[in-house]
Amino acid sequence: MKLVINSYDEFAAHLGQELGHSEWLTVDQERINLFADATLDHQWIHVDTERAATESPYKSTIAHGYLTLSLLPYMWDQIIDVRNIKMLVNYGMDKMRFGQPVITGSRIRLVTKLHNIQNLRGICKAEIEFKIEIEGQRKPALEGIASFLYYFL
Repeated sequence: MKLVINSYDEFAAHLGQELGHSEWLTVDQERINLFADATLDHQWIHVDTERAATESPYKSTIAHGYLTLSLLPYMWDQIIDVRNIKMLVNYGMDKMRFGQPVITGSRIRLVTKLHNIQNLRGICKAEIEFKIEIEGQRKPALEGIASFLYYFL
């Protein structure tokens, strides 16, 4: 169930708390190929399944790190519904690091926590600590702090 936020004060009440997690999402070869086409990054480790099966240390293709990152907004939308805003802006990423590759066919999900929140002259700056977990793995694929600006009405 999505966390519903109607105001800055409601958001701030969750400081330091886990906000939730998304559903599991399978990262398949078709998604990887489409991302390669969109970004013009056709490195063999991502798109050449035959070569990856023999030459890759993972014995499979892997998702682009930036593909994993690009799924963050989709998964974030499964966790939270911020209402009474006129606009949401991606502001930045801090302390972002790739922990391990996402092997094709793996399932990932987003886990979030409200790291910090500020009222900047009526604009809510929310810093969200995030981890993109790989099902069955101890180490996350990606973690960091995502900053969003929410313009409440």
